[in-house]
Amino acid sequence: MAAHYQILGSTSAAISASVETGIRSGALAAGDALPPVRALATALAVSPATVARAYQELRQRGLVVTAGRHGTRVRPRPPVAPRRAAHAPAPAPGTRDVSHGQPDPRLLPPLGPHLAALADTVGPPVGYATTGVHPALAEAARSRLAADGVPADELTVTGGALDGIERLLATHLRPGDAVGLEDPGWANLLDLVAALGLRPVGFPVDDEGPVVSGVRDAVSLGVRALVVTSRAQNPTGAAVSAGRAGELRALLAGRPDLLLIEDDHAAELSRLPVHPLAGATPTWAFVRSVSKPYGPDLRLAVLAGDEVTVSRVAGRARVGAGWVSTVLQRLVLSLWRDPATTALVDRAADAYERRRRGLLAALAERGVAGHGRSGINVWLPVPDETATVTALRDTGWSVAPGGLSRLGSPPAVRITVSALDDADLVPLADAVAAAVRPAGPVGFTA
Repeated sequence: MAAHYQILGSTSAAISASVETGIRSGALAAGDALPPVRALATALAVSPATVARAYQELRQRGLVVTAGRHGTRVRPRPPVAPRRAAHAPAPAPGTRDVSHGQPDPRLLPPLGPHLAALADTVGPPVGYATTGVHPALAEAARSRLAADGVPADELTVTGGALDGIERLLATHLRPGDAVGLEDPGWANLLDLVAALGLRPVGFPVDDEGPVVSGVRDAVSLGVRALVVTSRAQNPTGAAVSAGRAGELRALLAGRPDLLLIEDDHAAELSRLPVHPLAGATPTWAFVRSVSKPYGPDLRLAVLAGDEVTVSRVAGRARVGAGWVSTVLQRLVLSLWRDPATTALVDRAADAYERRRRGLLAALAERGVAGHGRSGINVWLPVPDETATVTALRDTGWSVAPGGLSRLGSPPAVRITVSALDDADLVPLADAVAAAVRPAGPVGFTA
């Protein structure tokens, strides 16, 4: 724990508020350890049960995490806005940052011409009663989803994939409910589940998607929802194959107590076809974002599902944010309709495919087993995350530690290929091989 911050309080509410203040002010940083329950109880002259209740509340709100023998620590990204903007430390000058998980800005389609065209064609101002899903966008989205085998009679739009998933979980589950999540999985989703007070139950993934036996175990433990990434899984690059989809559909068929959520964030950027699970359960949703192919600032996703699920998501939005801007919806529609933009997205997909495959091949030549069947990331199992991250940093490469993405799966690091050029692949592979000193192939399932 930060030595200069003193936790105060005589009740569980006051103690938890004091910890939150420390996190918000920056006095308690991500990863800082809180005092053991009995030690803090003695220091504050309260019962251990009072401190335990405070820590439980902080865990339920996603501010801290119990880390086994490492005690209770501040989460890497707690859901509290700090007084000062908190950013990851910038890599040292000259260090190549391959840790961020973002698309290559050089490969994103330009928005200026489409914005200019919208300015010339915009109609009269809309009012509160005339907003919602733009009819033309809905029609185009249904066509695009139907082409991939996703039934989309019922459809709405959300402010990105994570916003859609949050609304799905919030309208179907309650704090304390269990959610089945990929392990390793999307770090932002792990943080969201913690912030909602839900209980994560991890299931392993391999290159073909969720491992069936692991999903079966999660279902047997009573998970109320299951979140599956269709392709370009973050961080492993897994993609649900046709065979795996069939096995999962058979396993999940007809379960009325389970919300099935599919996240297809890569969409057109993936070179692999989608094999949807949509409709395997009566309660389901398929979420497709536009951020990876068209730009992270385009906070829009289309969400298809059964009638009740879509109605709940749309209704929850109506009493909150209201709707996704119709100007943004018109912009996305313009991008979808533009053949030149489609060609640019195709070019980007080819570039990512070439970089990812090239890095995996270069690593394999050096005896390093990585994973990345699709998408923009390579997942590299390692004996020690900290040692690998440090060694690579010392040779001029900044990679992401896998701990942010793991529940119980083995150590690894994530490398994003979007910042790489072809000439970077061999030098990076040389640096990785020297850093990990591999003892042989390692899998990424728990």
